Amino acid sequence: MPPPPARAKPRRPASLDEIFGDVLPDTTADERDLTPPTSDDWYERNRPPHHEG
Repeated sequence: MPPPPARAKPRRPASLDEIFGDVLPDTTADERDLTPPTSDDWYERNRPPHHEG
């Protein structure tokens, strides 16, 4: 009598990341400033109110 056939492992469905990958960026274009910053632009925009002047 021949041995019974080996059972195949059940396949799990592929996740969306496995199929499509990481397609979308973390931020949208309107959240990003596309102009290159000058030397102190970031500091000027993010200055706390008690440091005005």
